Amino acid sequence: MKVVVIGGGIVGLTTALQLKRELRNIEVTVLASNFDDTVSHVAAGIFRIGSSYSGPTEEITREWIRDSYEYYDDIRKTVESPFAGVTTISGYLFANSSPETVKNHWMQDLVPIYRRATDEEFQLVQNNWKYGSFFTTLLTECRLHLPWARKKLQENGVKLEIKEINSLKELAFDWDLIMNCTGLGARTLCGDTHLVSMRGQVLKVKAPWMKMFFYGELDTYIIPGFNNIVTLGGSRNFDSENTKLCPYESAAIRERCENLLPGLKKAKVVREEVGLRPHRENNVRVEVERIVNGLSTAILVHNYGHGGYGVSTAPGTANYAIKLAKEMHKSSVAKL
Repeated sequence: MKVVVIGGGIVGLTTALQLKRELRNIEVTVLASNFDDTVSHVAAGIFRIGSSYSGPTEEITREWIRDSYEYYDDIRKTVESPFAGVTTISGYLFANSSPETVKNHWMQDLVPIYRRATDEEFQLVQNNWKYGSFFTTLLTECRLHLPWARKKLQENGVKLEIKEINSLKELAFDWDLIMNCTGLGARTLCGDTHLVSMRGQVLKVKAPWMKMFFYGELDTYIIPGFNNIVTLGGSRNFDSENTKLCPYESAAIRERCENLLPGLKKAKVVREEVGLRPHRENNVRVEVERIVNGLSTAILVHNYGHGGYGVSTAPGTANYAIKLAKEMHKSSVAKL
């Protein structure tokens, strides 16, 4: 079977890795317009799923999240973990609006620790926060993980090619299975009007003393990564296509983060970044269909629309996408 994965971000590369693991004798190619400049590169990479994240059903969504956590945790337990950019991290979530804000129904039964913050722990940050939680989770640093994933794919005979795709249908001539992991690009390729951009801007600062993450409200977060680089965020500009850096937004982000942790005032800015998250209004799309182009037919599986949770849930949606592909292939063979 000849398989093509469209998309060079975390969802595409993880899907390709899972395909080679599940179906060893297949021929896999990954096509992307760019492998080095994707929204995945901007992400802080912390495994934290927002309460609004949604698949087709709650049961399937929990399966995606559980499978994703186990995938990264398995990497963490190996000697590959520093090269793959996967590690454990602990930290705090503080809020004033509601006690529900610091709870998380996706995470609480999944991660090893998720508990209420103690009175002493509230003293770690400025401002008089009413509610707080402490939890331990995983971090996947994409600037390490994506090159590691590409290397693993090439070691397993997967071809990585730079190519612009104008139509999914045209791929049916050359491929038996097409995995559509194009993120925001699916808006044009699939005519998906439910898919919109969610602009985000972050600062990367040098702060070697930071070992724990901190979240406040108003999309304020401080997340340490590898090499003493800390991500300060953030923003969520709905339906914005602007990829230019906004100095006022950077100043506002830095002010909010420094209000939470004044020690960050001495942190030097390394770079500022903007990314367009592929936000899908209904839910993440992981669906299968059969496409026909003349005498050629192919199985097409969509796997896109993860919003700001692509890094966190890519392995789980990849598993599910491959499962759908195998079921469709099995039913096609049975009909013959």
